[in-house]
Amino acid sequence: MHFLVTGGAGFIGSHVAERLLRDGHRVTVWDDLNTFYDPAVKRANLTSAVQLGGSRFHFVELDLTDAPALTSAADGETFDQVIHLAARAGVRPSLEQPALYQRVNVEGTVNLLETLRRTGCRKFVLASSSSVYGINAKVPFSEADPIFQPISPYAASKLACEGLGHVYHHLYGLDITMVRFFTVYGPRQRPDLAIHKFASLIQQGRPIPVFGDGSTRRDYTYVDDIVAGVMACTERSFGYSIFNLGESQTVRLDELIGHLEVALGKRAIIERHSAQPGDVPVTFADISKAQAQLNYRPTTRIAEGIPRFVDWFLGRPSSP
Repeated sequence: MHFLVTGGAGFIGSHVAERLLRDGHRVTVWDDLNTFYDPAVKRANLTSAVQLGGSRFHFVELDLTDAPALTSAADGETFDQVIHLAARAGVRPSLEQPALYQRVNVEGTVNLLETLRRTGCRKFVLASSSSVYGINAKVPFSEADPIFQPISPYAASKLACEGLGHVYHHLYGLDITMVRFFTVYGPRQRPDLAIHKFASLIQQGRPIPVFGDGSTRRDYTYVDDIVAGVMACTERSFGYSIFNLGESQTVRLDELIGHLEVALGKRAIIERHSAQPGDVPVTFADISKAQAQLNYRPTTRIAEGIPRFVDWFLGRPSSP
């Protein structure tokens, strides 16, 4: 099959592209290589895909907000499925640039759906986020929970994308699967995310900023488990469906720091700050639907995943 992976030069996208190539598929990646973090890092993320894929891999530098460019890139292409991972990511940066997040995430998704619908592509897997749950008093979070109170521009943009997915399924009969990711980590994690940022600061002997008292809890999910869940979504039709992809266990922030200290062999210097707007106290995935319909079985717990991440971070030969 021929897959289009948007955002395929990013953290999750590059792992997805590699998995598809290992499974024998053709892969085209669209990515704008924006400067949210160093584009050279994103280009390096594609190294394995280039080596694995050969003529089965094709990269196009492309901005999804440029509708004519999308039309041109899709001209003459036949994509069997689309895995849409491209987005402006992160809760805190979205507080500073809310219009940018809406333009890239919402307008970009509309442009993609419109362009590929006209080419005859019928199956899409679209990335959403656990942030759509907002401050949800009920845990673990279920796909059936009401989600009408996002608390960041990023969360609102992902909620809008879920709505667009339903619209395109309803109006045009597209097969749309939404996947809500829960705090993904592992090799190639973005440098702005907590695990990568903390590891870098601990290694340098610099203070790490901790917002709040360290009691916030996240459902940290290893990237290999996320990729397995995404692959399962490509294997059959679901009409319109939403799946949580998480580890279904929570880890306190101070416990996470402890795991990093052990793996790095260094003590963290903690710099306390007050809690930030847009942050939620807990994320916790109910994965029973994904277990039942995708046979989703995450296997990498935090005590195993953090040392794997640190191996990659330190450039050890055993890195995945």
